[in-house]
Amino acid sequence: MTSATTRTKPSRRDLVVVWLAALFATLTLALATGARADSKPVGPLPPGPVSTITTGPNQFVAVALPHASKQSGLTWRLARQYDSTVVRQVSEADVGTNVVLVFRVTGRGKTALVFALTRGDTSGDAVKAVTHTILSR
Repeated sequence: MTSATTRTKPSRRDLVVVWLAALFATLTLALATGARADSKPVGPLPPGPVSTITTGPNQFVAVALPHASKQSGLTWRLARQYDSTVVRQVSEADVGTNVVLVFRVTGRGKTALVFALTRGDTSGDAVKAVTHTILSR
């Protein structure tokens, strides 16, 4: 059995829509990459509280960090890399006077979520530091 299919030539409008979607995707990726490149690594950390959370895979861990006053210009950010085979960030939200980050435990192992309070992403000087050690068994 044979079927005859006719191919229609894409309209000019279809080509413009595809081209604009590709351009938008490219710009979005370029801006996202540029934003990360501007972040200065955090240098030495001041002593701060350390907590240990023992959990297992497929659980969630939430970390609440207090907001600094808007006038201070200070912001919390990750100061060190963590093992993404143990946890992955799934959410971030402002809840009352805190920034709450939610991580999903994806595997077994140990990792540390180290946060630093800095003057924006362009400063490598930490004013405060907080460490949450995640132990997944």
